[in-house]
Amino acid sequence: MFRPVTKKTPFATTMALLELIFHASIRNIRKSSGNAVLGLVMNIIQSLVMVGVMIVMFNLLGMRGSAVRGDFTLYIMSGVFNFATHSKSLMAVSKSDGPTSAMMQHSPMNTIVAICSSALSALYLQTLSAFCILFFYHTLMNRITIYDPVGVFGMFLLAWASGIGVGMIFKAATPWQPEAFGIVTTLYARANMIFSGKMFLGNSLSERMLYMYSWNPLFHCIDQTRGYMFENYSPRNSSLEYPLVMTFVLIVIGLMAENFTKKHASLSWGARR
Repeated sequence: MFRPVTKKTPFATTMALLELIFHASIRNIRKSSGNAVLGLVMNIIQSLVMVGVMIVMFNLLGMRGSAVRGDFTLYIMSGVFNFATHSKSLMAVSKSDGPTSAMMQHSPMNTIVAICSSALSALYLQTLSAFCILFFYHTLMNRITIYDPVGVFGMFLLAWASGIGVGMIFKAATPWQPEAFGIVTTLYARANMIFSGKMFLGNSLSERMLYMYSWNPLFHCIDQTRGYMFENYSPRNSSLEYPLVMTFVLIVIGLMAENFTKKHASLSWGARR
């Protein structure tokens, strides 16, 4: 009430916003586990379990011949890391603090900061997990060579960004019908286990099968990642432009929907549920 009002320069305002996002990201990272190291270790274990399950499935089903020529484990990791990053960013953004959250009672806080901090915390954990797993695999098990590391990391970031776009759509829609859209969000995340294309190469798909996967931006991200990762693979059935355009469109629609939802938000929405 008696706080003096001072005019800030655009640079000072931007720096204050970035600082707020930074502290909110730390809060999100520590929310699941009070120990930051333990949280990272648990995330690494989850990724390792997914890689191990995929390797066992490929061996049991006799699908190793369908993999690209090169390091088989690295081929599995290229799909698992992008899939996990997309899924974690989607779930983090869709479950971030909304306009009726208690955190929004603090004046500098808003839903955009909540979305950015949730997305950055997911990226931080997934990036550290991927680098740790690759480092130990490279030093302890098998020396790896990545054809274009910059391109691989760029597609990793695109998979993360596409998860943000989808998550923002679900986040804006969930307050209107939490039960229904909560189920839809979970179904989409589970469907990506199959339709992400992490189990096979895009070039191996027939035209009829391609229609089942080409709608998914994550499928294009994973297939393009393998093109950058392995020198002897050139993706023909996926593109870089599609996930870029889809991500931009989804984020823009998500921002508009989130703004509309914020204007109509009310604490009494869930009173009868």
